[in-house]
Amino acid sequence: MTLMDEASRGRVTREIDWVAKCEHIEPERLARLVAAGRVVIPRNVLREDLKLMGVGELLTTKVNVNVGTSQGLDSIEAEVEKALAAVQAGANAVMDLSTGGDLDQLRRKILGAVRIPVGTVPIYSAAVKKDLTCQGLFDALEKHAKDGVDFVTVHVGVNKNTLERLRQDPRIMGVVSRGGSLTMKYIAETGEDNPYYSEYDYLLEMAREYDLTLSLGDGLRPGCIEDASDRAKYMEFIMLGELVRRARRAGVQAMVEGPGHVPADEIQTSVKAMKHLCDGAPLYLLGPLVTDIAPGYDHITAAMGGVIAGMAGADFLCATTPSEHLDLPTKEDVIEGTYVTRVAAHAADLTRPGVRERARAWDLEMAKARADLDWEGQFRAAINPARARQIRHRRGMETDTCTMCSELCAIRLAREAMEKE
Repeated sequence: MTLMDEASRGRVTREIDWVAKCEHIEPERLARLVAAGRVVIPRNVLREDLKLMGVGELLTTKVNVNVGTSQGLDSIEAEVEKALAAVQAGANAVMDLSTGGDLDQLRRKILGAVRIPVGTVPIYSAAVKKDLTCQGLFDALEKHAKDGVDFVTVHVGVNKNTLERLRQDPRIMGVVSRGGSLTMKYIAETGEDNPYYSEYDYLLEMAREYDLTLSLGDGLRPGCIEDASDRAKYMEFIMLGELVRRARRAGVQAMVEGPGHVPADEIQTSVKAMKHLCDGAPLYLLGPLVTDIAPGYDHITAAMGGVIAGMAGADFLCATTPSEHLDLPTKEDVIEGTYVTRVAAHAADLTRPGVRERARAWDLEMAKARADLDWEGQFRAAINPARARQIRHRRGMETDTCTMCSELCAIRLAREAMEKE
């Protein structure tokens, strides 16, 4: 029996109780949200001692961090180190997107190294092993599930109709999803439809066996501002909404992935449309990146979009690093991307129903410490205490104010003025 089955029977499982305590929500209410598919708690039945997270309605915005090799850079040790660095920086989940080296060994190493949920994209394994066949795709999915992966991205919204739509309405950037383009390659070469779509019931059976959470991939996410909000993207949303409902009927947890590159004034419409078409399923977004012109700073363009998306209802933000569009991220890039995305998630939480009070209490703690010129209190309240402390002390000048204002500290001057009779 899956977690969703249990919740549908009104049972508060160990997992639901744990997440409810972490999120300060009534366990029975959380169970109802899980039963309705509006919250997912990714965890493979084979993994023990997992630091669980809930993603969805009335919960805090979560952060995922991608790691993984490429065909030119395939150090297992480096990617495990990045995964551990992401955990240390506060990531709620990591995804292994490896395409180079021994993919099976790396996946198992990451699963053994971290206690947070781990996601993968099985089609990458099939492609790297040159087994991009129906059987190869399901063999890859089963192997990942047996290894203990907690959630998988499957690009079920990409099918024969997708190719026809893109031919009718061509894009500047075409398809930028690697999984989406591999699915299109399979369709074009075999003449058959996407196996994860055409054999979706079998996919659901496999997911049920391991209580695997499905992340319904955004194969048609826009890769540039010019392609945002086109008909192909919204067509995929409609398809994913139908597949979400089928997953729920099968007792399988499912969340939906979203774009991509979207101008700031279109993000709210995009998020609300996804939420509506997918009946409130948890929404997992890369970015959205609000401009195309900032290579080297795309962790910032993504965070800007992430705040707007989180305010509109997005539940799960995928960290973008300074290396986006340029290079395989370094450990330092991963750390920077994690913290910047956590800032975006918290900024969104300051506005979100059910969590805004707790989020604002954290900001209030910082405000009080600043008002008191309490530097240790400010460090404790900082999202990255080590960095705040390093910047504070890097000049070696120890004063009770910051070195920008020094004797002209506005807080101190105003206080002294108020205290005069």
